[in-house]
Amino acid sequence: MESTDAPARHDGLAVTAPAGRPAWTTTWLLLAFMLVNFADKAVLGLAGPEIMKEFGLSRQEFGTAQAAFFSLFSLSALGVSFLTRKVRTTVLLLMMGLLWSVAQLPMVWTAAGFGTLLVTRVLLGFAEGPAAPVAVHHVHGWFEQRERTLPTAILMVGAAAGVAVAAPVLGAVIAHFGWRWAFGAVGVAGFLWSVVWTAKGREGPLAPPVGRRAHSADGAPGYPEVPLRSIFLSGTFVTAAPGAFAAYWVMSAKLTWLPDYLQTVLGWDLRQASTAVGAAAVANGVVLLAHGLLARRTAQRGTTRRLPAGAGAGLLLVAASAAVAVFATADALWIKIPMMFGPMALALVMITSAQTAIARITPPSQRGVVLGALVAVFALGGIVSPLVLGRIVDSGASAAIGYRNGWLVTAALLLGTGLLAALFMRPEKDAQRLGVAESPTAARM
Repeated sequence: MESTDAPARHDGLAVTAPAGRPAWTTTWLLLAFMLVNFADKAVLGLAGPEIMKEFGLSRQEFGTAQAAFFSLFSLSALGVSFLTRKVRTTVLLLMMGLLWSVAQLPMVWTAAGFGTLLVTRVLLGFAEGPAAPVAVHHVHGWFEQRERTLPTAILMVGAAAGVAVAAPVLGAVIAHFGWRWAFGAVGVAGFLWSVVWTAKGREGPLAPPVGRRAHSADGAPGYPEVPLRSIFLSGTFVTAAPGAFAAYWVMSAKLTWLPDYLQTVLGWDLRQASTAVGAAAVANGVVLLAHGLLARRTAQRGTTRRLPAGAGAGLLLVAASAAVAVFATADALWIKIPMMFGPMALALVMITSAQTAIARITPPSQRGVVLGALVAVFALGGIVSPLVLGRIVDSGASAAIGYRNGWLVTAALLLGTGLLAALFMRPEKDAQRLGVAESPTAARM
């Protein structure tokens, strides 16, 4: 009897089968991968007040340190994504995990100063830039198109879980052992993940070929390749990328500035701020997981969408824009604080939706490259957000006024990109126009 744990290949074609244990084991391993990834990002924001105090930094200078993380982020996301056509993603993911550890551990050294922090953040950003596109490309090798929204959402939940776990844990590490050991803790976590991945990680049966076979005329069995220019100029890519940029801007702003905002403007201590940031991250994860489950249920039932694919994610950006505006302007904490838990998190759905939409309009052999290009665009939000908000806050008459202005700029960005996505992000329509079938069997027919 043949196993139905994963889609099988027959005569070079993938046959649809329910995703089984190997597929979901891989998904959980990559969830842990993304958890470590975002714990790495969160450590600087959580340690920010202590670092600024020890090194005598302004918020704009500290924003430079956060922006340094993203200086090579987009370049490496795009460059390594091209390697997915030549190198197995299992190898690429392992190398990333090891580099994360190497980049974090030097900050444990007491002589390491601000210059070392900048250099290690650049190295860490270079190593983490390809994480999302390569992980999503890898997990899509285990699931058919209609099954991909949930595992993709689970990987993005790793972002929320990484912050949710990191905030209280690293907050306690900072309080008891100092901010330097927070960097050491996430470095060790990256090394442990790499050990487990070495033993358990492997390619899915729907993974496209690599090496010479990846450059064949057809790209992959049943999926003729499409000119990349046509994909990049499609309405779906042109609106999904800015929408994801705005969502990533929000996420980066919260990672970098929310702990400082809660302590400086609201007067909370480190424990309270860490708990709030962690709780907000849990809410982020709940929103992403709920969206993934709802999308999977809709796909399995074959029910008709009330909104065109893509439009819903755009409207959620608009809703998140309103939440950020309320968060910025409300004085009452009972109104302000709930905005962090859910309403502001609605923006993050665009990151999941953008990746699944782009995967829908791209043949498998080109998927890693196009996802890398998407990440290269939206990760720019991680560079611009800390710098812009840091400058806005420093230029305000007070920290409270500066932060209010910065959050309102964020709300305006969400509103504009959300409206564009709601109107023009149409993956099914663009896939039909580009000739990208939903399954290899359909493409062959």
